[in-house]
Amino acid sequence: MRKLYFLVPGTGGKFACGGLWAELKTLNLAQLVCSADVVTYRQREQGKLFLDDILKEKDLDDVIFVISWGFDIPKLAAKLKNYNVVYHAHSSGYGFRIPASIPIITVSRNTMGYWGQNSPNSLIYYLPNQIPDEFQNLSIKRDIDVLVQVRKSSEYLLQELIPELQKHCKVSVIDSYVEDLAGLFNRAKVYLYDSAEYWAQQRVSEGFGLQPLEAMACGCQVFSSINGGLSDYLDPGINCYKIAGYSKEYDVQRILKVVNTSTALVLPEQFLDEYRSENITKRLKFILEEINDLFDHKKHHVSNIKGLSKLRLAQLSTKRIFHKLMLKYFKDK
Repeated sequence: MRKLYFLVPGTGGKFACGGLWAELKTLNLAQLVCSADVVTYRQREQGKLFLDDILKEKDLDDVIFVISWGFDIPKLAAKLKNYNVVYHAHSSGYGFRIPASIPIITVSRNTMGYWGQNSPNSLIYYLPNQIPDEFQNLSIKRDIDVLVQVRKSSEYLLQELIPELQKHCKVSVIDSYVEDLAGLFNRAKVYLYDSAEYWAQQRVSEGFGLQPLEAMACGCQVFSSINGGLSDYLDPGINCYKIAGYSKEYDVQRILKVVNTSTALVLPEQFLDEYRSENITKRLKFILEEINDLFDHKKHHVSNIKGLSKLRLAQLSTKRIFHKLMLKYFKDK
């Protein structure tokens, strides 16, 4: 197998976010399958490889560059057009297209569907994000009625719903990094997550939505938006509740009912298997074997399947209209 270089702008500071942590977790799992390393391309970091230095090497056929940072993808894809590249897609909706020469690995089925429509000639795979084993129900006393994290939360959640809930129950609002998030989820009865407003402002999708699934793994009842990748695993009325449902009063009524019931969420036994490291590692091995085969094939063959460019879509539309007119013409004669 070719060596993987996971490209990130940097590994900390202003680049620190859930997408970066998820990418680095994938790197750690990839190292169980093949040789893999992190490479930065915006800032040099001590002890880390830097992209411009690597590109000075003469023969890079035994390397695959894994790109993932959404807004940087068009520039990176152009810079690396002569090399083996894989797009590890988290969010969708950035507006760019991916050529057939770049396989796409998506973190959610929602994102997979997006790229299946927009890059129909690319190889496309599904590889969910990992839920580490520490996220499990410890069956301890839950002393927090309602838990919410400020980041990505809507104005409605922070300015309307939370103040009302604070009149009736114990609410914990987190606005900083949490060292033991699994422990915190085990202390909470209800976790609130409402990211639809945040991602609408960013004009891209919720790629996966780790926190609601991590909370569920810890037995926490979840009230969440169902946008983007959240729709992969959230099933309102079955394993979660839809937040911002009709009115603030109705939300408060439903949340307090769950708080007062004080019953931990019990998921089907196999529900989390899909997101644990064992399954993801097996999937990744199979995916990488196929991708390596493609890059072997690409050395001797060009892509020759017509894509769905704007020009071709216009041509297809013209043909369809002409065909309908001809059918009508001969029918009326």
